[in-house]
Amino acid sequence: QVELVESGGGLVQAGGSLRLSCAASGRTFSSYPMGWFRQAPGKEREFVAAINRSGGDTRYAESVKGRFTISRDNAKNTVYLRMNSLKPEDTAVYYCAADYIYGTHLLTRPGDYDSWGQGTQVTVSS
Repeated sequence: QVELVESGGGLVQAGGSLRLSCAASGRTFSSYPMGWFRQAPGKEREFVAAINRSGGDTRYAESVKGRFTISRDNAKNTVYLRMNSLKPEDTAVYYCAADYIYGTHLLTRPGDYDSWGQGTQVTVSS
């Protein structure tokens, strides 16, 4: 079992930046990929970014490519999402997720992940 706790959300103006953090516990952090997802009101949860075990490979949704950066610090059991050039359409609850059962590829479907954090709200004002 893996427990995840997100932090770092908040209110920011369009064009601004935020960095989200997700602290993991329960299993060896460096043994599984991690992902970030988001869910806006009335919409389905959608993939944002994923990172492999070592941090050497990443994958992004087209809507955030070039603006968001996912990274991880295995010594600190933490994954990050740096968000630059934020837009009002980025407003959502952001969740981190762990793919610890199989953990062999960078996956984009919520159902492929095994543990989820509680979420952190990101609101971008225009």
